[in-house]
Amino acid sequence: MTTDPRTLIWSKSSYSGNGGSCVEWAPAQTTTGIVPVRDSKNPDGPVLSVPTRSFAEFIAGVKSGAFFAA
Repeated sequence: MTTDPRTLIWSKSSYSGNGGSCVEWAPAQTTTGIVPVRDSKNPDGPVLSVPTRSFAEFIAGVKSGAFFAA
């Protein structure tokens, strides 16, 4: 990713609860074709750079129930 993750505006997943598995993404970056994703509990940690189409397909899968808790 060419943008410094510290300068991005991050949004927390609506599925994130208190102390649970929290995921953040930077929606403004989607215009670049990449969706930055990070662990909200570790904001200085690694950032995944996911292609927008793959991210959209993942979100559609989550909403449809294609994934389940183990």
